[in-house]
Amino acid sequence: MRRLATLALACALPFTAAQASERNDIPGCYPHAQLSEHQPAPSGRELVVIIDETVQMPQPLQRSAWEHAMRYVQPGDSVRLYQFSAFLQNHYMKLQFAGQLDSPLQGKVRNSLGSTSLKQLDACLLQQAAFFKKKFGQQFVASFGQPGTEIARSEIFGSLQKIGEEIASRPAQEKVVLLISDMLENSDFGSFYKNNQIRDIDPAAELDKVQQKNLLTDFGGARVYVHGAGLVGGDAKEAYRSGKTLQHLESFWSSYLKQSNASLMAFGSPSLNVDLK
Repeated sequence: MRRLATLALACALPFTAAQASERNDIPGCYPHAQLSEHQPAPSGRELVVIIDETVQMPQPLQRSAWEHAMRYVQPGDSVRLYQFSAFLQNHYMKLQFAGQLDSPLQGKVRNSLGSTSLKQLDACLLQQAAFFKKKFGQQFVASFGQPGTEIARSEIFGSLQKIGEEIASRPAQEKVVLLISDMLENSDFGSFYKNNQIRDIDPAAELDKVQQKNLLTDFGGARVYVHGAGLVGGDAKEAYRSGKTLQHLESFWSSYLKQSNASLMAFGSPSLNVDLK
């Protein structure tokens, strides 16, 4: 841990100076190794994890979501983490983490450099991977709703509209979104509940309402994976609603995302059972 703290101090200042306009919570290794001129281009891939704080998600589902993210991320990728909630005091949409992982040197460029610089770079890249996993993991866990904290409202449409606009403006060529939510809107815009129960919605009618209220967004062509859809109950229950209710819920969100320049790749209800690709 001391070495990771040293890495952060050693790398943060030169990296921030070089990338002043871009937030990066991951210290860069190439400035640290004085090899900035040899730094490879990013992979062009970006993973965006979006966590709905209003959902009391059981630990096994939280762990499964984390494992999906970790299996996807590779060196050179950009990773962002958003938390959203209802628009209440201390509960609102936040960018919890934003970072860019470095890619290792390969081929002729690597072979042209001295062993001392390469050893310093390789050691830093190993520390960077551990630093990312720890830092991102802390923010990931903290973004879930805390036991005993009930948030009755859920501003999914409004939050996704803002987050989608940010995703669309990002330079990544390949954008993947892991959306961790029950996908049950409950706000002044509309509610998927009636008499304290989940409604069996009409997907086409709900999409019309969303369009009339200008709540669509632009996800920049992202591929979206949902984890936690239809979930009810906290750690004591992993119950979810009937197959018909979930089919209608998935149909609505598939149409919403298509109209918002995105593709729904998988709809975990509640558990996402395919890997991010």
